[in-house]
Amino acid sequence: MADKKHTQDPLDLEEAVSASEAFIIKYKNPFLIGIAAIVIVVVGFLGYKNFISEPRENKATEALFKGEQYFNASNYEVALNGDSIGYEGFLKVADEFSGTESGNLANAYAGICYAQLGEYENALKYLDKFSAEDQLISPAILGTMGNCYAQLNQLDKAAATLVKAANKADSHALSPIYLIQAGQIYEKLGKNSEAVNAYTTVKEKYFNSYQAMEIDKYIERASIK
Repeated sequence: MADKKHTQDPLDLEEAVSASEAFIIKYKNPFLIGIAAIVIVVVGFLGYKNFISEPRENKATEALFKGEQYFNASNYEVALNGDSIGYEGFLKVADEFSGTESGNLANAYAGICYAQLGEYENALKYLDKFSAEDQLISPAILGTMGNCYAQLNQLDKAAATLVKAANKADSHALSPIYLIQAGQIYEKLGKNSEAVNAYTTVKEKYFNSYQAMEIDKYIERASIK
């Protein structure tokens, strides 16, 4: 019953969404904020890869493009497993083109699809296969994984992963979101000093972010517990 309560009573993260990221609001479950962010990033990355992909990856790139259409239509089941008219699905693309950029990207899409379908263990499995070292996609993947851990009630691991995502991003756009998520999870765990540290980082390091405008109330709340 306790596990179920954590799933049904998500942390109040919508307050952490900045005005410039208002698109995230359409995702009703606050735990999916990280997923919403990575969707935008990955789709942009896909467009980039469509222009520079090598000939050997053309088939996979074409398959990804078809999958993206299902993905954007929120038809995650078909995006994952394919349709009856030639599209093979992100899972098959990830398997058949393992080691290629397109196969790598298919892992990310598959992980997001699983997360949107509520299959968080499978989501983590595929997100963990995706590799990127930039300051956009990589931390967004970590943030999404942190949200999946939270949904599985692995709260310590969720908070640690979100802090790692914030540190890797090191940006006013993503880091405050992940730090506030982590802080509120720490509060749920009764680790109030860790929560204060996460909130204070937003206040001191990302003071120009939208989230920093109201961060004092988070710090005060965690400090008096």
